[in-house]
Amino acid sequence: MTHIALLGDSVIDNKAYVDRGPDVAEQVRMLAPKEWKVSRLAVDGATSSSVLTQVDRLPSDTTHLVVSAGGDDALGESGVLDQSARSVGDVLMKLADIQERFRRSYATLLETIRRRKLPTAVCSVYDPRFPDPVRRRIGALALSVINDAITREAFARQFTLIDLRLMFNDDGDFANPIELSVKGGMKLARGIQRFVAAQPQLRHIAEPPAPSLRWDRMFFFFSSRAGLGGPILILRC
Repeated sequence: MTHIALLGDSVIDNKAYVDRGPDVAEQVRMLAPKEWKVSRLAVDGATSSSVLTQVDRLPSDTTHLVVSAGGDDALGESGVLDQSARSVGDVLMKLADIQERFRRSYATLLETIRRRKLPTAVCSVYDPRFPDPVRRRIGALALSVINDAITREAFARQFTLIDLRLMFNDDGDFANPIELSVKGGMKLARGIQRFVAAQPQLRHIAEPPAPSLRWDRMFFFFSSRAGLGGPILILRC
């Protein structure tokens, strides 16, 4: 029997932000075959280090893992955006220090998960939807150092990457600038359902950035053949 465990933060545990609407776990259950089980262990506010406690509580019959972590790590470091700096180099070094702290914590999490030997998908951190376009651009740029670490650590372990930066491309996907709405949650639920149904080695799942692109044909994979050891983008329109 398929049993999906959802780990992480408020990207999955978004019940507080959808009024009386369904949260992501409930939406996955709505889409999944009746015989599938879905367990939500994610907790609003969880950081990459605290998600480790969720791994410890995995049901014994879990068959697939989906993990969203990093957004609250970034939120805890967001004070750096208001700090002064002497040069652009000084700014970059501060961001590099943040990235390295997060990478160590996130790598520990993924390595713990890897030892479970289960098909695993991890989520990138989506760009904030601040009304102020300047603040939105700064936030997205700052988050790129977190997402770079997520991508590298996921690919190093041949995990699936669900890219939320591409998936959530509309204001309606958000209940507020940093939390998902019912609409956004359904997009993620569809991505989770398709990941589990396909059981790929590595896929890069995203909603289409443009109507001309078929999102279900856009993915990364790792090839075990000699000479193809890295992620390869296959894009068919």
